[in-house]
Amino acid sequence: MIEPNGFKQHSLVTALGRMVYYTADEKPWRSTDTESPELPTLVFLHGFGGGSSAYEWSKVYPAFASEYRILAPDLIGWGRSEHPERNYNVDDYINTIIEFLEKTCTEPIPVVASSLTAALTIRVAIARPDLFKSLILTTPSGLSDFGEDYTRSFFAQLVSTPVLDRILYSTGIATGAGIRSFLENRQFARPSRVYQEIVDAYLASAQQPNAEYAALSFVRGDLCFDLSLYVSQLTTPTAIIWGQKSQFTGPEVGKRLAALNPQAIRIFQPLEDVGLTPQLELPAVTIGLIRQYLNLLCLETEEKEQVAG
Repeated sequence: MIEPNGFKQHSLVTALGRMVYYTADEKPWRSTDTESPELPTLVFLHGFGGGSSAYEWSKVYPAFASEYRILAPDLIGWGRSEHPERNYNVDDYINTIIEFLEKTCTEPIPVVASSLTAALTIRVAIARPDLFKSLILTTPSGLSDFGEDYTRSFFAQLVSTPVLDRILYSTGIATGAGIRSFLENRQFARPSRVYQEIVDAYLASAQQPNAEYAALSFVRGDLCFDLSLYVSQLTTPTAIIWGQKSQFTGPEVGKRLAALNPQAIRIFQPLEDVGLTPQLELPAVTIGLIRQYLNLLCLETEEKEQVAG
């Protein structure tokens, strides 16, 4: 909910409602006096959780704004995008991501995505490989991988109770104390890295009208699935970054997922002393890795195209 310097809010209409995204329009990235050169597109997709939004990547994507046309959307139900009153499912987000890419991109592009959204993006790339040049993913997990059933967890069962779910959201999730506690104890490896701006940005998103619908769909497990059933179908060149201290899904699960498709998943990089969102916890390290992987995966793609040609 906080825009970096030079980035402005835009929107487009999807089948589920208006979707907001952020791109660099102004100085220091774009000159208002001369026509800016056309740049390749790079998309950043945020993960899910109480208060999630494109802010999650806002400490990372400005580093690429001089080389790429950056697109960082708030997915439907999150941030400043519309929040339809509905129980969201996996297909809602697969279809919305496809629709967003079709409406904003004219050629295959690299996409950076995190956590459950990263797992959904793998499924999007399987369904529509023509949209993608490469994938760089942080902790991609369906949260029910290798037969695990997230919906049986205590918290998922708790928020499946009507009325109680809304009370839990308003009193335990969409509050400054609730968000700080979650970030410090569940999302970050080191609580000292959670500073006030992060809490404020998550809180502003969590308190948007009807924000509870998408968040509760996530917490109930309506958006979870077994990624191991799909990952072998992926053909897009992919790099994975996995926080060693991710409390939702550990790096061993990530290694097992990567091992199912070494032809597509070219890189699996565990990161020490980091949790679910290295892009917020260690943004400089994340920037360096993304830059490295963009170059490596692009080179591999070009070599493959030359051989095919």
